[in-house]
Amino acid sequence: MDRTDTGRAGMNRKTTILDLISRKLAPFMLLFGLYVLTYGHASPGGGFQGGVVIASGVILLFVAQGVEAAERLFPFATLSRVETMAFLAFIGAGLAGIAAGIGFLGNPMVLVEVSAAPRAGMVLLLNLVIGIEVGSGVSLICLRLFREE
Repeated sequence: MDRTDTGRAGMNRKTTILDLISRKLAPFMLLFGLYVLTYGHASPGGGFQGGVVIASGVILLFVAQGVEAAERLFPFATLSRVETMAFLAFIGAGLAGIAAGIGFLGNPMVLVEVSAAPRAGMVLLLNLVIGIEVGSGVSLICLRLFREE
């Protein structure tokens, strides 16, 4: 088995099989995280769970490929911007409920008289925003922890 030294004085070693498996498995983990996010309003799951699954796919790349390689795919500045935008979207969704007169994080879709309006529309939106926030936040934390400076 071919081994490649990736750390100081041979402390961190990775194998080519770990490299191959991580590159093949991580996209499926990201896809499954998106599935958990989008169907969390109708089945077990939701924003936090989906965000953690997405972050675990990114963490797998950090561990197997190294921080530098994974940071090329998910740059620190981009993850930080995504987390900030998700937080602002969450606050915006909360303020939309206040603007509709329902209260913070109220569902303005209830005010629509059309019977085709989804009642879980706000829950789906909040699941997506929370999942993106959690996924990028946990990825940022782990990126800082794995980085050896």
